[in-house]
Amino acid sequence: MEIPKTNLGKWSMILNILFLIIISLSIILVIVLKILSFDDHWWDVTVPIAFLISMASLITGIIAVKKYKDNSFFVIFSIIIGIFTIIFLITHSLFISD
Repeated sequence: MEIPKTNLGKWSMILNILFLIIISLSIILVIVLKILSFDDHWWDVTVPIAFLISMASLITGIIAVKKYKDNSFFVIFSIIIGIFTIIFLITHSLFISD
């Protein structure tokens, strides 16, 4: 697996890793350890921050691919995760009522 060669590609990878850590840690704290709850206010703050991080990763990844031809695995993976994040947000908003 190739590591990104451009700065934007590296930023995309780092932001995507940060996004995945935030989401994974949140799920572990709620579902596995049962320390927190999805109904708490921390979740209302965590989700928008994680979403913005994912969108920043998506945008930097797209620019790295389009402008600088950085087609490394991690940049493409960041783009895919960003697209899935958008799809999740749309489907969650349309089909799930809280």
